[in-house]
Amino acid sequence: MELLSVITICFNNLSEVQATCASVDSQTVLPFEHYIIDGSSNTAIADWLQNTPQPAHRKWICERDKGISDAFNKGINKVGGTIIHLLNAADTYYSNEVIEKVTNCFNQNPTAQWISGNIFMNRGGIWVTVGVPFDKDQLYKGMRSVSHPTWFLRKEVYTRVGQFSLGIKIAMDYDLLCRLGNEPYVYLDETIVRFDDKGISTTQYVKSLADNTKVYESHFGYSLKSRLWQFRLKLIYYLLQTSVGKWLYKIKSAN
Repeated sequence: MELLSVITICFNNLSEVQATCASVDSQTVLPFEHYIIDGSSNTAIADWLQNTPQPAHRKWICERDKGISDAFNKGINKVGGTIIHLLNAADTYYSNEVIEKVTNCFNQNPTAQWISGNIFMNRGGIWVTVGVPFDKDQLYKGMRSVSHPTWFLRKEVYTRVGQFSLGIKIAMDYDLLCRLGNEPYVYLDETIVRFDDKGISTTQYVKSLADNTKVYESHFGYSLKSRLWQFRLKLIYYLLQTSVGKWLYKIKSAN
């Protein structure tokens, strides 16, 4: 029997934590556990968790950490489920059936060590659903819409490939993706998460592209095609900040 653990890391954002918790609690199949990893500099989240009735699956750790990777790792080491989903504060499940569909997918594909799906996100001012199957030969393109909030990994995968690197401040998810190439994988063609676009990978997008190149080359050596692809993504990003770029993207999305 699969036991799914959800981990939510957070920092000084109580209302966003509450939204994520409500999304988890509304699932048709509830998780085995939902761990809140709270590294806040104030007590708002801790006070809410401790003084408000919480469902039996909710657990928490409220203490300072060394950043995003440390918070992820703290949760991974703590949970007892066989499958782990990292659902950041402010991100929410797209529907009430997500955990049910993911659990069924693992049951139907017992050799799968991880799965990913689609994400609903704001791109160029338009809400769109994006997602593609993972292809290790396409890793030089970065995340390539294999979005981290849609990943579900067996806990044992972290034992084999390692956890999140404390030395990487933005592209820690891409670094992990570069280590997943030999793990048996299944693409679930379902929309998993409604993505909040205020996270560090969005607000520091250009810097994240530079970090992606460093990460890729740390695994696979110097790569001109990776550098050219990241340059292409940077040009597209700047184009989407213009009215012309947004207009072109709206036309593309409508087709």
